[in-house]
Amino acid sequence: MAGRHKSSCADASPATMFEAAAELLRANIADGRLGPGVVLQESALSERLSMSRATIKRALSLLAEDGLIGRFSGRGYVVSGRNAAPRRVDLRQMDLDLEMLDETVGKPNWLRIQDEVETALSRCLIFGRYRVVEVLVAREFDVSRTVVRDVLSRLQERGLVQKNSSSRWVVEPLTARRIRDKFELRMVLEVAALRSVRPDKVALAALAADLCALPDDRPVDAARWFEFDRRFLDLAILATPNLDLARYILGNRSALAALQNMLFSLGLQPDKRTMLEWCPVIDLLCAGAIDEAEATLASHLRNAEKRTIAQLKIVSVLDPPGDLAPYLVPD
Repeated sequence: MAGRHKSSCADASPATMFEAAAELLRANIADGRLGPGVVLQESALSERLSMSRATIKRALSLLAEDGLIGRFSGRGYVVSGRNAAPRRVDLRQMDLDLEMLDETVGKPNWLRIQDEVETALSRCLIFGRYRVVEVLVAREFDVSRTVVRDVLSRLQERGLVQKNSSSRWVVEPLTARRIRDKFELRMVLEVAALRSVRPDKVALAALAADLCALPDDRPVDAARWFEFDRRFLDLAILATPNLDLARYILGNRSALAALQNMLFSLGLQPDKRTMLEWCPVIDLLCAGAIDEAEATLASHLRNAEKRTIAQLKIVSVLDPPGDLAPYLVPD
């Protein structure tokens, strides 16, 4: 079977869209909504489930392998069972149980898979150069290569993947040199943005109060760290009226954020010093002391650069995980 292998756990989520479709149809056959003799056709099910015909075709093949449906003299399949004479019903209007499908159904294919591809690329950022094989991505997610190229182009804008001289997609490792380059760009872009910010003093004061209330005796989990990081970014940096500047800032930070998430997943604890360094920037910004706020932000970024490189050195001796996505090939 192409794509990810079906989980052996009964309650595990189906690995691909065609497996999700097969599970849904299997459940509706089991509870009698799709009774013996009901004719199943790709076109009607495609419309009813908001999935491609290719996805439905592969789902029906799985059910046929299980003996739940079979071929007959007409087009499509017929649900198996005693006295299963073919019955044509309007599948587009049938009352099917769709609770098994998650919120991604009905979304464009690129949006459905982008987060998962982004996570997979992020996981190899510190382990060397990897090639992303388009055809294997397409097979993994049961989508066309056009969709894969769309997703990779979007992730290229975020700095997570590049095209090499042979027009192949590659994930370049985030080395200490690349980290320095990205922080150098942060110094230029984010300090310029802070100068033009129209601060929401109430929201900034609330953020500072929440930071000061963090307990000294307990570590901050990764989700909480990213929440504070995003609040500071939104209020102190991205509040600039220069939308182009804000867009470049986000693009430059994407690979660094992916790296930070990877470091946390390897067991490194979020650093409270980074969070506490935001507080004087907030205080100076609220006081209207813009020059001092800029200098303090620049100092914070220099410290953050050193800490990030130190974290990278800690994990640089680790071997790559054995469960990287199958479409990532060491280059």
